[in-house]
Amino acid sequence: MNCNLFNLSGRVALITGGSKGLGKAMARGLAECGADIMICSRKEDELRAAKAEIEDGLDIRVEYRATDMVDRSEVDALAAETLEEFGKVDILINNAGANKPQPIDEVSDPVWDEIVELNLTSIMRLTRALVPQMKERKWGRIIHISSVLGVGSKPGRNAYSATKSALIGLAKASALDLGPHGITVNCIGPGPFLTDLPMSLLSEAEKQEFSKMTAVNRWGDPRELAGPAIMLASEAGSYITGEMLLVDGGAFARAL
Repeated sequence: MNCNLFNLSGRVALITGGSKGLGKAMARGLAECGADIMICSRKEDELRAAKAEIEDGLDIRVEYRATDMVDRSEVDALAAETLEEFGKVDILINNAGANKPQPIDEVSDPVWDEIVELNLTSIMRLTRALVPQMKERKWGRIIHISSVLGVGSKPGRNAYSATKSALIGLAKASALDLGPHGITVNCIGPGPFLTDLPMSLLSEAEKQEFSKMTAVNRWGDPRELAGPAIMLASEAGSYITGEMLLVDGGAFARAL
């Protein structure tokens, strides 16, 4: 096997929600394979700290931009400024997202609108803005971070599951649009990973429940998502497109 299949030297990757958790872990993984990195999130202090961690010991370039992905003008500006800074974007990882659980009969319009805007519409807009320059070079990798809750769900996760399921459909349609131009589009569906979002939403009993659902009887470390992201972002994944890759520790291997 030619390990150069995973070499990302000379590539530029934009990772939204890249200041912590899964986004930061994927950014560091791509950086270790040679990619230059742009990350964004809402908080500049977190971005500054993440930049230092991602570039530590590596001869690559890392930049960041504080961006509110719910603001459409900010999303457009992120695309424009990244292209201005780096001249291109080869790899786009749409990772920013949020979850505000509400039972279906208690879903509020403001929460629904916010989750749809952040988890789905901002991803369409950013992808739409960056695809033309990928098509010009006949090469691109687009990865939407969906969720295990995009193929299953839990009570109250109506807006979250709806948007994460929609990303799978978006990836399949976009893969057909962009395949002739050398661009792949896929989803990764993380299961239970030790990040701030599930830790802040779940009770201790729910955390234990998720752990027992997996085949490996544990939560995933964010670093364990870097490998799948690298594969889909590199030449190693050149014939994978329109797919949803579950990275869930075997949770969906169980029949019940």
